[in-house]
Amino acid sequence: MTTAQLLLTLRTCKLELNEQGQRTWVQYAISRSVKAAKTAMLISDMWDRHWSDGVNWRTALLAPQINAVAELLRAAGVLIVHAPSETMESYRSSPARVRLLYAHHCKPAIRRSVVEVPLPIDDSDGGSDTAEPVPVNAKVWSRQHALIRIDDTQDLIAGDEGELIYSALKERSIDTLLYSGVHANMCLLNRSFGIKQMLAWGINCVLFEDLSDVIYNPARVPYVNHEEAHKLVIRFIEKFYCPTTLGAELDL
Repeated sequence: MTTAQLLLTLRTCKLELNEQGQRTWVQYAISRSVKAAKTAMLISDMWDRHWSDGVNWRTALLAPQINAVAELLRAAGVLIVHAPSETMESYRSSPARVRLLYAHHCKPAIRRSVVEVPLPIDDSDGGSDTAEPVPVNAKVWSRQHALIRIDDTQDLIAGDEGELIYSALKERSIDTLLYSGVHANMCLLNRSFGIKQMLAWGINCVLFEDLSDVIYNPARVPYVNHEEAHKLVIRFIEKFYCPTTLGAELDL
């Protein structure tokens, strides 16, 4: 087993009183070392195609960045879990898919209470910032983005299968899950493998700020541009759910 260590800079936000007795959110950054062999990276819903052209454009930029970090972490001994939901037919015979299906099933024993807090952005219209050639929420994806490599000799491929992923983590004594992909205001929080569920099951969760994105229409509350909406959601997650980190700051 590899003895490699990952040094992560973890950011959280806490509500505190300032010197004037006013409540204010303060961001903290701490350095924490985790064992590579006890860590996994999950790549959420980085599909080959999306119904939103805006998502397609941003995904094409994000995929190579996610792949570069995945390659680095895999080489260090981190388990890579590809989770392109609703595309498992494309991976039926993949060794990485079969490997997950044969994981020893482990029913989650821990059921922690996880808060439900309203998002800082309104994504109720589906969240696209572009006019679409196909219906909103049409399932046009068939597999993971081609720019993200799957190593069939050691990676795992999962759909929206939280208990299967949890079982694979426990089988390998993994207690830290690094999240990447799309979208931070939807799937990354709310899938069966999402941050809320894994926190409830006792897994330590960390979100890559620079390896994730949001889906949001600037014509909706709070009427900000896409980049600002992403920052709002990242800070929201730091406040109420889990720390964030930057792939660009990874230190091995």
